[in-house]
Amino acid sequence: MKTAIVLIGLTAGTSLAADLPPIEDFFRPSAYTSAQISPDGKFLGIIVDRGEQDVLTILKMSDLSVLKVNQLPDKKSVGSFRWVGDDRVMFSATRKYGGFAAPFNTGEWYAVNADGTQARPLIFRGTRTAAERSKTVGNEFFSLADALDEDPRYVLMEVNYPRSMDGAGTEMVQVDTFTGARKSLARAPRENCSLTLDEKKQTRFALCFDSETADGEYDSVTELYRRDDDGSWKLLNKSDGGGKDLNVLGTSDDGTIYASQDDRKAPAAFGTVDRATGAFTPLFQDKVSDVSGWVSSPADDTVLAVMTEAGAPRVSLVNEDHPDSELYVSLAGAFPGQVVNFASSTRDGKQIIVSTYSDKNPGELYLYDRDTGKARFLLKGREWVDPEKSASIRSFSFTSRDGLKIHGYLTLPAGSNGKNLPLIVNPHGGPMGPRDRWNYNRETQLFASRGYAVLQVNFRGSGGFGKAFMDMAYGQWATGIMNDIIDATKWAIADGVADKDRICIYGASFGGYSALMAPARDQELYKCAFGYVGLYDAQIQFKLSDTGDRNDGIRYLQRAFGATRAEQDAMSPINHADKITLPVFMAAGARDARCPPEHTEKMFAALEQAGNKPEGMIIASGEGHGFYELENNVDLYTQMLAFFDRHIGASAKAGNQVADASN
Repeated sequence: MKTAIVLIGLTAGTSLAADLPPIEDFFRPSAYTSAQISPDGKFLGIIVDRGEQDVLTILKMSDLSVLKVNQLPDKKSVGSFRWVGDDRVMFSATRKYGGFAAPFNTGEWYAVNADGTQARPLIFRGTRTAAERSKTVGNEFFSLADALDEDPRYVLMEVNYPRSMDGAGTEMVQVDTFTGARKSLARAPRENCSLTLDEKKQTRFALCFDSETADGEYDSVTELYRRDDDGSWKLLNKSDGGGKDLNVLGTSDDGTIYASQDDRKAPAAFGTVDRATGAFTPLFQDKVSDVSGWVSSPADDTVLAVMTEAGAPRVSLVNEDHPDSELYVSLAGAFPGQVVNFASSTRDGKQIIVSTYSDKNPGELYLYDRDTGKARFLLKGREWVDPEKSASIRSFSFTSRDGLKIHGYLTLPAGSNGKNLPLIVNPHGGPMGPRDRWNYNRETQLFASRGYAVLQVNFRGSGGFGKAFMDMAYGQWATGIMNDIIDATKWAIADGVADKDRICIYGASFGGYSALMAPARDQELYKCAFGYVGLYDAQIQFKLSDTGDRNDGIRYLQRAFGATRAEQDAMSPINHADKITLPVFMAAGARDARCPPEHTEKMFAALEQAGNKPEGMIIASGEGHGFYELENNVDLYTQMLAFFDRHIGASAKAGNQVADASN
């Protein structure tokens, strides 16, 4: 096996511009968030972010002129879409509830021709006419499994429907994209399953989940079933009781079944599964990082390469003999320092949408034509961003106090020498599962444009480093994770990047938790803390958060915080207010269901009672778990930057110099 690309995050920077880019530039919606070319190559569909609402825009490939903008009523957003014929597209509806929360799937689906004709609601919630009543659904949720090339009128969809507080049934159905008529094709062998098709578009595998082990503990355990031609199901793999997780990822046109296998210790392996026996054959496994994505052939869906992201993304070929591997390596070589992938292609695989991005490049799309061997530029995600003036990202690793190797990223201002800089420590949310990545990040770029270095650390619990690493976070929110964040901060000081007297900490969601808990653990390290849509009290999370609405959510919180009140209180920043003595600022969304604003309001009161009244608090009306409205984001980051400036920025430095001169 050989490595196709190794991307190293730090590149030479340019000098800082005299005029700072306005905050609006960092939070203006991107020109697209996803893109697909139509099967015949005549149209390009893109989802356009308009802040609180996303729309589906259809462009003519000939000149990229807009043919149709599909906008849903009642501020619903287009969630995902798929070309189901040469000129017909299907898309789902979602609602956005905050920048740090996944959009809520309404369960509705629509279909429309490229020119806007034959628009049909296929799966709908609410009141319809008598003729369309069959399209109305209750608690069922549909996801698009695949289109049928031989009969584009129909698609295959997976439908999930609740049966109990914790259980849901699953079946595969055929849906008419003009009438919405549905026909059941296969049912899952048990509750809480996802279904996978084979190369013949037959329902072949079911991966089933439980959130409770045989011992009654909260954990994710899986079972993999194979469906035979007679419709019966056979159990192939079971992870509970010391087994390995086996997850079917997809099938290529020649019937090769791709899967991941996870022993819950090392990062998961990527490979293939024998259809008859369920035996797994590994093709790739990294010692540090899980496979985060792959590159498939536009011609036949053969997996050509896989990506890992311990630091900067690394792409490794797993099928060097496939002719499209040579094409991919050639295209990747044409975009040095960029992450390159095939985003979509025409039915014959001759026209390919190629996507690129980097730490400085928010994303671009190109059209590669096999016949001419040339790539034509299509779109920039954020055309107002100049990569030459953007900050660069340097990946790093260090060993924490208990011997665990931790990886992270440093965003360094363009033109700086990367030494003795004011530093913003920016822990991510989660904590179990989410992670920071090497890509263009609007927040870190904003901070770097004002002269700050930004440190992001994939502490224990972060996703992408294996299940054992992720499970280390349970019961360790206030201890092990905070140790990792504090140790990473001290590493930045020792490395010479950070000025030890100019370090603040800021984060959102669990990052907001960390922004207040880390200074409670180390009262000398940070000069200020900003908590955004944060979680500060375990009891509020149990009683008021949407996480506490479900039995599996309660089990998760009990494993995370502890089952006893004493354990939960010890891990809640609100109970350590007397130790938080540095300047604090907080912000929250008034409609946040994940981390309700009561967290912020009560943390503010606790700090005030402890004699450290926060410098400010924002409760934004209409916002959820992260702000969407541009006006609200501009206000948030204007106040945040002023807060940082007072304590570690130019104003703080000038104040210190005046004080030094007077002594």
